[in-house]
Amino acid sequence: MVSLESEIIFSVFGAKITNTIIATIFVDAILIFLTFYIKRNISVIPGKIQNMAEALIAYFYDLTKQIAEKYTSVIFPWFASFFIFIFAANIMALLPGFGTLGFFHVIDGHKEFVPVLRGATSDFNTTLALATVSLGATHILAIKYNGIIGYIKKFVSFNPILLFVGILELVSEFTKLISLSFRLFGNIYAGEVVLVTISSLAAFIAPIPFLLLESIVALVQALVFAMLTMVFMSILIKPHHAEGGE
Repeated sequence: MVSLESEIIFSVFGAKITNTIIATIFVDAILIFLTFYIKRNISVIPGKIQNMAEALIAYFYDLTKQIAEKYTSVIFPWFASFFIFIFAANIMALLPGFGTLGFFHVIDGHKEFVPVLRGATSDFNTTLALATVSLGATHILAIKYNGIIGYIKKFVSFNPILLFVGILELVSEFTKLISLSFRLFGNIYAGEVVLVTISSLAAFIAPIPFLLLESIVALVQALVFAMLTMVFMSILIKPHHAEGGE
C-alpha cells in the first residue's frame, strides 16, 4: 500500500530529504536541461524538439490571450510554468523505477518497502506549496496592477451588501488554496494506489490500461491547475472599476 506520507530517505544537517523531494529535484533537472538544450540549438529551420516547443508555447500563449487579454504577457509565464512542471512531475511518476526501486526499512519489527523515487505531486506538501505560490503570485500581481487601495477595495466597501460580498470573496481565496492543493494531490495519489494494487495482482499486462489512463489524468490535472491559476489571476488583476463597468 502506498504511504500517505512521503518517506524520508536521508538527512542533511538535520533537514529531512524525502523521496518526493528527490523526485522534484529530478524533474527540475530534466526541465532545466531541456530548456538549455533547446535554447542552445535554436535555428531558423527548427528541428523536431524546437517545433514541438514552439507549437506548445504558441498554443498556450493564444489560450492565455483569450482569457487574460491585455495581461497576457504577465500571466502567461505563470500559466506555462505551472503546466510544464506539474505535467512533467505527473508523467515522470509513471516511469519505471518510480515507486519500485528502493530498500526495506524495519519499523516496529516489520519490514516496509521505501521507494527512493515517488511522484512529487503525490505528496500533499508539494501540491500545497504549488497552490501557495499560485495564490501568492496572484495577490502580488493584483496589488501591483491595482495599487494597495484598489486591491483593498476588491474586498472592503462602505456599502453593506458589497462589504458582505467582499468578505465572501476573501473567504473564497482561502478555499482556493485548499481546492487547488487537494484536487491535484487526491487525483495523483489515488492513481498511485490503483497502480500499486493492480501491479500486485498482475505485474505485466494488467497495469498497462491503467498507465494509459493515468497519463491522461497527468495531463488533465496539470491543465486544470494551470488554467485555474490563469483565471484567478485574470479576475484579481482586473481593476475594480472595470469589473463594475461590466
